Amino acid sequence: MFRTSISARRQSGVTLIGLLFWAVLLSSAALLTMKVFPAVSEYRTILSMVNKIGDSGGSTVPEIRAAFDRAAQIEYGVTSITSKDLEVTKEDDKVVIRFAYDKEIPLFEPVYLLIKFEGRSH
Repeated sequence: MFRTSISARRQSGVTLIGLLFWAVLLSSAALLTMKVFPAVSEYRTILSMVNKIGDSGGSTVPEIRAAFDRAAQIEYGVTSITSKDLEVTKEDDKVVIRFAYDKEIPLFEPVYLLIKFEGRSH
């Protein structure tokens, strides 16, 4: 006859608690990515603008600040920094533009993520 014991018919698979754990973990990672991506995208845009302005050959601080303001009007979403936040110096007869700013990203009340961005022209 058919004799089966419970231990012989061992089932494998995902439990409900395991499924919930992975769902919460993946949704938290997706939420974090969706919140952080715009800030990183803005940083990369600012860095690109600063490099372009540094390569264009502006020689005075007002010219560089005016070029940044023009570029910021064209680029969508650059709100974290203005031309007043730029530090313009000269190193080895080359203009170097530096910037630094903090971005606070609200995750859920009262938790915030603080990212410190800084960069310079090459």
